[in-house]
Amino acid sequence: MEFVICGSWRGLLGKGLAERELSCLLAVAAGHTDKEIAQRDGLSPRSIKGRIESAMHKLGIYKRPALVAEAFRRGLISPLLIAMCAILVGQSATSDNPLSRIRRPGERRVETRVAVRRIEAAQTV
Repeated sequence: MEFVICGSWRGLLGKGLAERELSCLLAVAAGHTDKEIAQRDGLSPRSIKGRIESAMHKLGIYKRPALVAEAFRRGLISPLLIAMCAILVGQSATSDNPLSRIRRPGERRVETRVAVRRIEAAQTV
């Protein structure tokens, strides 16, 4: 699967939208205007408006906020932060490092060290 990234948003190609329509949709989700998108892509604002309207027509939505919400609901776009969190959670679950794994009941070593440092810092003040 191929992805398109714009700002803090990631879009999935091959789910009904063309690459340029998806790119414009991601820019709209990131809060850019037609003029800003046009300057970035080297096109006219009218061309950008046409691409966004084409995406709206394909999804059956005719307002920009609703377009972003519907694309998010269908899984066409997602915030990049969510994708990065999923990767980090997956890595921590498979990691052998005892400090980076999720603590189980009875493992209080890290919490004890932090509590002792807090007490020491409070006593020095």
